[in-house]
Amino acid sequence: ETETSNPQSATPTTLVRRSEIAQTPGADRTNSLQMITDFVPGAYMTHDMLHVRGGHQVSWLIDGVPIPNTNIASNLGPQVDPKDIDFLDAQRGSYDASYGDRTYGVFDVVPKNGFDMNNEGELAISFGNFYQTDDYFSAGGHSDALAYYASLDGNRSNLGLETPVARIVHDAENGFGGFGSLMYNAGTSDQLRLVGSLRRDFYRIPYDPNPADFENSQFDTSSLRDSQEEGDGYALVSWIHTFTPNAVLTLSPFYHYNSANYRGSSSDRPIATTALRASNYGGGQASMAVTLPHNDAEIGVYSFFQHDKQTFKLIFNPPTQLPVIGAANLSGATESLFLSDKLAAASWLTVTGGLRYTHFSGGISEDATDPRIGAALRIPRINWVLRAFYGRYYQPPPLASISGPLLQFCTESGCSFVPLDGERDEEHQFGLTIPVRGWTLDFDTFETHSRNYFDHNNIGESEVFSPVTIAEARIRGNEVTVNSPNLWNRIQMHLAYSNQMAQARGPINGGLICFNPGDPAACAFSTGYAPLDHDQRNTLNAGFHANLPWQGRISSNVYYGSGFTNGDAGIAGAPYQGRYLPGHTTIDVSLGKDFGEKY
Repeated sequence: ETETSNPQSATPTTLVRRSEIAQTPGADRTNSLQMITDFVPGAYMTHDMLHVRGGHQVSWLIDGVPIPNTNIASNLGPQVDPKDIDFLDAQRGSYDASYGDRTYGVFDVVPKNGFDMNNEGELAISFGNFYQTDDYFSAGGHSDALAYYASLDGNRSNLGLETPVARIVHDAENGFGGFGSLMYNAGTSDQLRLVGSLRRDFYRIPYDPNPADFENSQFDTSSLRDSQEEGDGYALVSWIHTFTPNAVLTLSPFYHYNSANYRGSSSDRPIATTALRASNYGGGQASMAVTLPHNDAEIGVYSFFQHDKQTFKLIFNPPTQLPVIGAANLSGATESLFLSDKLAAASWLTVTGGLRYTHFSGGISEDATDPRIGAALRIPRINWVLRAFYGRYYQPPPLASISGPLLQFCTESGCSFVPLDGERDEEHQFGLTIPVRGWTLDFDTFETHSRNYFDHNNIGESEVFSPVTIAEARIRGNEVTVNSPNLWNRIQMHLAYSNQMAQARGPINGGLICFNPGDPAACAFSTGYAPLDHDQRNTLNAGFHANLPWQGRISSNVYYGSGFTNGDAGIAGAPYQGRYLPGHTTIDVSLGKDFGEKY
């Protein structure tokens, strides 16, 4: 059994096992992130994108190595199929220096590798309403030194994305992908790992078919027939060499490809939008971990080169002017050096400290040196653990840029483009973990201050999001998680709750600024904090899994959200006038039965 909490860590962590992914209703679907939202406090989906602790930018790691993707709010498809995960280590803030700079969430995936399989396979086929199916085949096995695992998956549904109205129109999605893992123990001191994945996903963009609706009086979507195609693939090789039992070297080169191609119908009115992007990342991570008496230290480097190819096209209907076409080939690089140390000052006190230096070069060049320090104090006898942390982070900006005819069109339309700077964050956090007779209760309170906060604005009536930065943001919250032991050898329960405020103030100071910067009245902004569009004060998930007689089982999860910020508050004719939209509740239930070991 893996520990549910680490008494030597200042980082609040949620560990999700493959059995929990399989048992939680809906969590094993290819396009689902319920393995995160059901267990991690402050995590929820809105406008089809994962938000954690009031932010968008999260890191996905494979065996501890980050897979880079600097683009913000451009992808809807998954990078990892939940059915390929052995363990998911979800961290939310208070990272040591080796875990990078994506402030809001770090998801470290330990994929299945075949060492627990004996040349066997698994086939899962499903069918449901909305003509949905989520099918999967995997095979794996091992010898004394070599393990392999491979999988193929395919999915489709007529209900893919969140709809703007209750009626479901133009909302089909489909996707397919493959995943593979090889692990080879070359000897007692060397291990080689190869992990690769390749995906393709397609989405139709839903719309409101009634042109008389209030929402269409602001941005008319009734004539849009848009779609998005996405591709994602990565290959990661790791060599782990043990010099002594106390010194380990890890070298991990990687390659990542990611694309998002938004295609508007040529008949869209008043503007048909096409936005194509393909990003290539190549780089690697190298680290040296040394264990000394009462002390663990790690030093390393993480670096990648990025090349983006982007095309943007606007067609006007009726043709009041010629189409606007812009294309760009952009390059950039990020280099990071990190040093992290964990000192066991006493059997009941662990102190962590670290430093991370990052250099970014692209449209701009920036440097950041970020200190991080934390402590975990275990109270003897009762074994309660107190945590405290302070740290700074730097998140490099995306390479997004506009030039040529598109920049001219933007200027003539009364907007302006300002290059994006990197986001700089400062976080402090306090927490308490209480183990009681197999139960684990965890409490934390945090506050994050951001400069050049990364957000996104949609372009006109399209679902194309352009990255922007807001001068300042403040996110603060209180979180609770509860996990039960295996009660009566039948039932396990979990709860995740967050009370949070995500606010920003100041102007949009990077990206597409949708006003005339030469007009002081148009540039006016509130000097006080105001809620971000994805601010939700209360988020609750509670669920259980129970084994029933005759090899049966039942699982359930209840999600409650108090409601997101209402962007139409105060506008005449809006269906809701409150500052926040109404609360919403979702109940998921699954019932199953095993028929022997194979079915």
